[in-house]
Amino acid sequence: QVQLVESGGGLVQPGGSLRLSCVDSGSIYSFDVMGWYRQAPGKQRELVANMNSGGFINEEDSVKGRFTISRDNAKNVNLQMNDLKPEDTAVYLCYAVRLGRHVYWGQGTQVTVSS
Repeated sequence: QVQLVESGGGLVQPGGSLRLSCVDSGSIYSFDVMGWYRQAPGKQRELVANMNSGGFINEEDSVKGRFTISRDNAKNVNLQMNDLKPEDTAVYLCYAVRLGRHVYWGQGTQVTVSS
């Protein structure tokens, strides 16, 4: 069964960097789309970025120029986060889509940006 496992979250100071990684460790599937959502307390969940198997990228406007999404293969996705700001604080959730209709979610990794 699909098991999306995130890593790389933590506590950083404003202006710092983190690299999030997500990999499916539980299946033999390939995923057409993988990406990241985030959800802060009291706020709606929002798309941060995603990438399909052809390399097409969607990004939320507030992270353009600071975050970079990448994929090494059909089962993983990374998010390099630079120049982090307090408003980036959230639980970051990896997600993956298979065959255009099956959606899977990781459990989330906490990113806290604070001095």
